Amino acid sequence: MEKYLRVGVISSTHGLKGELKVFPTTDDPRRFLDLKRVFLDTGKGQTELEITRVKFFKNQVILQFKGYDNINDVEAWKGMDLLICREDAVPLAENENFIVDLIDMTVETDTGETLGILTDVLKTGANDVYVVETPEKKEVLLPAIKDCILDVNVEEKRMRVHILEGLLDG
Repeated sequence: MEKYLRVGVISSTHGLKGELKVFPTTDDPRRFLDLKRVFLDTGKGQTELEITRVKFFKNQVILQFKGYDNINDVEAWKGMDLLICREDAVPLAENENFIVDLIDMTVETDTGETLGILTDVLKTGANDVYVVETPEKKEVLLPAIKDCILDVNVEEKRMRVHILEGLLDG
């Protein structure tokens, strides 16, 4: 399992005093109010940052970090991920998983056949949809509902599913 979980992506700077606009990748952007620190993923490692200010603007979070009070200090961070340690994550409810733990999971049917590999999770209004790539490189979309998703084993990276009538048609 991944040690770090992504909570946002830096989209741009905000003003001249080192503030950054962050597109949240967490279910609840207000979660940033409770965070004291995040890690900047530079591509070469992680740099720990202490959050000193949190504001909200439209669908983005505006953050400022201790020791970074000038646009020149943070401009190169555009496009970089903000991470938290797994132990700082919001506790999951029963039958909830972090998306990062589902990606690359082997998906098998309740008849024992390998359907493919889970490659993406689409967030929709009603329920999530799991994107599974078959060995033939076709995509199968599975609704993340209990009639379809029978078992998820994060440790073994395996998911057992029931293919609802009509899902594989077309």
